[in-house]
Amino acid sequence: MLLLFVVIGVLSVRKKREAVDDYLTAGHNTAPWLIGLSSVATNNSAYMFIGLVGYTWVSGISALWLALGWLFGDWLAWRNFHPRLRHYSEKHPVNTVPAMMSLNPALKTSPLRIIAALLTLIFLSIYAAAQLKAGSKALFVMFDWPMWIGAVLGALVVVLYSFAGGLRASIWTDVAQSFVMLFGMVVLCLSAMIEAGWPWALYQQLREIDPQLVRLVPDNLAFGFVAFVLGWVAAGLGVIGQPHILVRTIALRSPEDIPAARRVYFAWYLPFVVLTLLVGLYARVILGGEQPDPELALPTLSNLLLPDVLTGMVLAAIFAATLSTADSMLLSCSAAISQDLIPRFGQSYVRTKIGTLGVTLVVLTISLSAPANVFTLVIFAWSFLAGSLGPVIVVRVLNWPLTRPVALLMMAAGMITLWSWSAVGYSDSVYELLPALLVSAAVYGLAQLFSGRRLRPKETK
Repeated sequence: MLLLFVVIGVLSVRKKREAVDDYLTAGHNTAPWLIGLSSVATNNSAYMFIGLVGYTWVSGISALWLALGWLFGDWLAWRNFHPRLRHYSEKHPVNTVPAMMSLNPALKTSPLRIIAALLTLIFLSIYAAAQLKAGSKALFVMFDWPMWIGAVLGALVVVLYSFAGGLRASIWTDVAQSFVMLFGMVVLCLSAMIEAGWPWALYQQLREIDPQLVRLVPDNLAFGFVAFVLGWVAAGLGVIGQPHILVRTIALRSPEDIPAARRVYFAWYLPFVVLTLLVGLYARVILGGEQPDPELALPTLSNLLLPDVLTGMVLAAIFAATLSTADSMLLSCSAAISQDLIPRFGQSYVRTKIGTLGVTLVVLTISLSAPANVFTLVIFAWSFLAGSLGPVIVVRVLNWPLTRPVALLMMAAGMITLWSWSAVGYSDSVYELLPALLVSAAVYGLAQLFSGRRLRPKETK
């Protein structure tokens, strides 16, 4: 399967043009069904196979609210934001999200663009490292290989096809990976159901293990159930601040293709989320609660239930999830370096590709040295990208008036709120992105109030 992904990525070379624009945005000419499947594979990364399964193992049925809230927030973004983003990119063609955030995207550099690029580089590197770490965990459980082998293997495969075809290679391989991911989860869920019984039998067994596992509403929510759910809706809306996903919308061939891409996206996303939750719950029952690291539940369950060939398919699915996200992040990071931080460097197609190689080495180093689990790394990177970049991106896409000091103040306010909310220990009650987005919005609203400007669309100068 890994060889298949490499072959598909290399085949994309036949359609490439040796230009920076083609390498980073696939020429802004990608079909909607490709964008839909590529976006969903990129979004649903190792976080689903490793992180969400582990979270469900610990939380039980109440993990449903994380999944549903995230799904609904993502739908709101696709319904209301992505069409505006694609229309904006028609008027202001750029290769990167930091360039789009700049007060004047035509400028090669600006303080706001540099800071946005640095944030993209830092947090997407952490995010990509989490993907490589997930692959290493799967190989460790299934083959008892050292943890570093999976990370190195994943990085090598990603570099091979991304280096060859850029974003187009990433999108093409994402499509193949999305089918492998869904098939792997279907196989494992059906096997677990055969082993432990139908969902109603699963419910009874969970209650016997621990009554807390079948509670729909978690205990000790400091701000109540509604705020808890809204926190995960905000997490779904956080897709607005993820450069590696937004660049796919920018790569779409036309704004009118957004509805078709959205239908493909959610036709895949909804069943996959349901299957992931079920696998996490079945793993808790079948493995008997004896699991020192909940994030190893899915590969451990595969080893126990499946014949070797299907175990290999599940392993391929985990790697597909990690690669479909890691490749996109590496390209976004290299774009941040070559287009935003060192724009003269980025005028060269070859140098832009060298940037991809350099970023890969950095990400691999982080993956091998980071002690945190996959869920923690993903949630950390996702929230900080969404809280710092997301509100400014929304204001820019809506063409509302925005000055550089206000933009920087919004980004700082969002990040400070994220740090503070986590530090005081409220993240288990309300995901920290919700207060961060509210504070950032309040900063913008107050700035407009004191400046006397009205919120109305305004063309970029």
